[in-house]
Amino acid sequence: MASTYTANSGIEKIGAGEQAGAWGTTTNNNFDIIDKAINGVEAISLSGTTTNLTTSDGTLSEGGNKVLVLGGSPSGTNTISILPNDQDKVYIVENGTNQTVTFTQGSGGNVSIVAGSKKIIFADGAGSSAKVTDVTDALDLSSLRIGGTAVTSTAAELNKLDGVNSTTTELNIVDGDTSIGTTAVADGDGIVTNDGGTMQQTTAATFSTYFNANAFSAPTALSLSGTTTLTPSAAQSIYQRVTVASGSQTLRVAITNLIAGQYVIIDKTSSANSLTIDWNNNSAVTSQGITLGSSVEFAIGLFNGSSFSFVETVKF
Repeated sequence: MASTYTANSGIEKIGAGEQAGAWGTTTNNNFDIIDKAINGVEAISLSGTTTNLTTSDGTLSEGGNKVLVLGGSPSGTNTISILPNDQDKVYIVENGTNQTVTFTQGSGGNVSIVAGSKKIIFADGAGSSAKVTDVTDALDLSSLRIGGTAVTSTAAELNKLDGVNSTTTELNIVDGDTSIGTTAVADGDGIVTNDGGTMQQTTAATFSTYFNANAFSAPTALSLSGTTTLTPSAAQSIYQRVTVASGSQTLRVAITNLIAGQYVIIDKTSSANSLTIDWNNNSAVTSQGITLGSSVEFAIGLFNGSSFSFVETVKF
């Protein structure tokens, strides 16, 4: 009876009455095949775009190793055919080339391993319809993959999450959650702000101080001669000191930049002559607000969105 061979590794099974005096040689060769199948590491240099990975019966061959370390300089994606197509195979593969390698055994499905990656794959030996499967399809040993998508964050970037104990609700707020509550704001509450590219947390009291300090502008004092236009540079309330040196002068407030609720304070520092205050919108005079006589020091006007309500205050 002639020798036969195991289905997947090609180990020779000596037939009854065969190889008298040669058993030792065959057996030692079989042990070498088994050793390679269990722990063999084979370096394979690739070139071009196709490679055959063959396991031959009764001989040591590249396809009979457990670990395949791929190198060389393939000219493009290199397709490695596992032969024969009726052998079950399990391989640990390191792709040390600069190209993707694709393992195939039949029409059932292939596995591609990108340059620099490591994979564990198996072929089912189903003949022409054989399939190669990636055991590590959810975990790329070169880079982490979750559900097939590569995680491109570095270890240092991921370590930034160490110690983060945000709740889902807090993270959703950062992500643009539109559910708005009515929690009261206190002086000691923190407000997150972008400080020149660095995110900082500042108290509500600090913001209040800033906004109060910048809620109105105080332009340089004006000495009026004829009609003078006062134009707030932004949507700010305004305090303006004026001097009326002679006669009766007009101060015109431009309302283009103002919004409802802002105010204008006119501080007439001279105790002689009169001052008429009116306002305009895009150069068109809208209405006269009030006339201050020689004994009036202040006029305060509250803007309602389209016009002012002026009130005289503090007499000399």
